[in-house]
Amino acid sequence: MRYSLDQLETLAAVARAGSFSAAARQLGKTQSTVSAAIGNLEVDLGVALFDRATKIPALTEAGRRLLREAHGVLDRCRALEGHAQSLADAVEASLTLAIEIPYNVLMPVFSAFAERFPHVDLEVRHPLHGDVSVLVRQGEAQLGIGFAQPGYARELAFVQMGKLVMAHVAARTHPLAALPTVSFGELHRHRRLAFSAHSERLPTTEYLDATRCWRAESYLALLEMTHAGLGWATLPRLLVRRELAAGELVELQLEAYPHTDWLLGVDLLWNKARPLGQAGGWLRDELARLKVSETDSGGHPTAF
Repeated sequence: MRYSLDQLETLAAVARAGSFSAAARQLGKTQSTVSAAIGNLEVDLGVALFDRATKIPALTEAGRRLLREAHGVLDRCRALEGHAQSLADAVEASLTLAIEIPYNVLMPVFSAFAERFPHVDLEVRHPLHGDVSVLVRQGEAQLGIGFAQPGYARELAFVQMGKLVMAHVAARTHPLAALPTVSFGELHRHRRLAFSAHSERLPTTEYLDATRCWRAESYLALLEMTHAGLGWATLPRLLVRRELAAGELVELQLEAYPHTDWLLGVDLLWNKARPLGQAGGWLRDELARLKVSETDSGGHPTAF
């Protein structure tokens, strides 16, 4: 490469300032230095970048095209410098999160994280065998977000982020959807579609047992199966509220709990024995401040 980044910066400065002299003042250089840099760049590239026939030099067609390329090179250099500075400041290169709740409630924090730590990669994993805490305890994830469980391992710390409503749903064509209220016995006679991460571990799930059960590690898979009428499912209401509003899914009213929403706490977990770096600590603190909440059937927020 014969040309230098300094020459490309000078080209961008002249184009931005409108003249060699104005660019020289902005760069803190003499006009002759700026003129020499542009002249040498033209020699190196083999094209004229400015038309000097007028009092104020104007970019040639080649100059306009190559200026776009120069801006791209300079932007990449700034990204390289930013990445290097991030590593020098002991910011982690990547973070792994284990998440079992609907992701949409977390997007405001993720957006802020992307802006503050643009060079830190995030990997989001599903829970291992239905337990977010396992991934966090074993160090495979730095942070975990999942529905509250009793009796976390001693090395784990946690804070409750809020509460979400769990809804029992079926396709509008499913036999259960036609019933005004549904007993546990009627639930048990139909196939249950369960999210593997919490099919047997959440409070009161013993009442939801069924003789036939299909499990999936993906909410998307459960939604597709529920839409197809293959069974009924218990899912975060926040995840299916559009389908409920459109009438594609019907929320089943349990006979045993006619006026009660099933609320589950959402916990943020981290391992006390594995200190978080700068990016992980920031993300943990921001997630801890996030209020995970929705409106229950009575019109009240589920978390304050």
